[in-house]
Amino acid sequence: MANTKSAIKRIRQNKRHRERNQPVRSAIKSMTSKARAAIEAGDESAGQLYSDVSSLVDKAAKRGIIHANAANRHKARLALRMKKAAAK
Repeated sequence: MANTKSAIKRIRQNKRHRERNQPVRSAIKSMTSKARAAIEAGDESAGQLYSDVSSLVDKAAKRGIIHANAANRHKARLALRMKKAAAK
């Protein structure tokens, strides 16, 4: 257990931040899986879903919920899947 006042405060802050950030991370995962499913199925909505995921990931990166490089990696991998699906 934490000994100092500042450490105890950091524990409280980390808990609040974790609770606030978790729904955003979960939404990113859900939207990404929906987009992947749409891409694999060849749906016309795949482009719109990719745009939505991109926006959500960028907003999370801007707020510091995920790292900027992680956000770019998510978008790049999804774009690569779209490109491969379009080539088929």
